[in-house]
Amino acid sequence: FMSTPASFHVATDIAVFTVRADVLNVLLIERACQPFKGSWALPGGFLNDNEGLDQCAARELAEETGISDVYLEQLGSFGDPGRDPRGGVVSVAYFALVPADEHSLRPSTDAASARWFAFDELPELAFDHAVILQAAHARLKAKLDYSTIAFCLLPAEFTLSNLQMVYEIIKGEPLDKRNFRKWVLALDVLEETGEKRVEGAHRPAMLYREKNPGTIKIIR
Repeated sequence: FMSTPASFHVATDIAVFTVRADVLNVLLIERACQPFKGSWALPGGFLNDNEGLDQCAARELAEETGISDVYLEQLGSFGDPGRDPRGGVVSVAYFALVPADEHSLRPSTDAASARWFAFDELPELAFDHAVILQAAHARLKAKLDYSTIAFCLLPAEFTLSNLQMVYEIIKGEPLDKRNFRKWVLALDVLEETGEKRVEGAHRPAMLYREKNPGTIKIIR
């Protein structure tokens, strides 16, 4: 005796993070159609025929928000019964990181609008997207300790203070300035630009850039 395979659809959902005005932000779309029409949700949609999961996530993100060519990492699968009122839908979730100076949004397809929200001030989300978002934040926070993933949230040139602030925003706690700078410079992933930037009343700070932009270094 063999049981009948369950019938289900596959979708991707993307938790998109950036830092705006020194606050961790999440990108949400307003759904233009049912279910949950008018509600806020993560960008995402169904897998097309002859399309890979990574392709689907990148396509949906570009179609619904106008964002492309950013860091995108698979997070995990979410398939609890009842997570989607349309029936059996398994979502393969991703998270994406958008540099701090790139916020231009162009919603289309089934997104009525797209907006950045402070992570600590989110509206009620459709489906199980609140669960997905918490899992994405936990993954991002954990990866700070063993990778250079946080650099994906920075513009091309930045000060060490800018970088430290990103770490503090995601971790939710202050870091010792001297120890942080010593640790970052020892990674040997940055180079000085030769330029400096004035920040507030402080003396000009050196601007840095990544030696290999877009490459995530795993720290052993």
